[in-house]
Amino acid sequence: MAQSDYRTDVMDLLFDADFKYRPDTNTWSHSDGSPFTRKEQATVLSATREEFETFCWLRDRKIERDREMADATQAVIALLHRYFAVLPADSTAADAAAVMTEQDRTEYERLLDIVAPDGWLFAPSEE
Repeated sequence: MAQSDYRTDVMDLLFDADFKYRPDTNTWSHSDGSPFTRKEQATVLSATREEFETFCWLRDRKIERDREMADATQAVIALLHRYFAVLPADSTAADAAAVMTEQDRTEYERLLDIVAPDGWLFAPSEE
């Protein structure tokens, strides 16, 4: 089945389902806890094997990506923390990167490609 053959309404419902059966409505629920309508339940249960296998594959990739992102985020924090500990209080990530060893700079750039592929590293301030 070509990707364009997947029914978006079915795939959307699969990604939004929490797969918890609600005995009060005889349906599954949306991820926000609201029950599927009977029409939505019928639609999601009409998923073909290919659609369901694709959903499972994409879900697994998302879980893997989320784990990679969390690990990389923690590694960036730890790496920057080592440099921020010796830099002035108003220093930025760019200041830290400028004084990194070549090995740390290479690792920092690799991690940034994971956590900030668009080039924007956002760190909320306490202000």
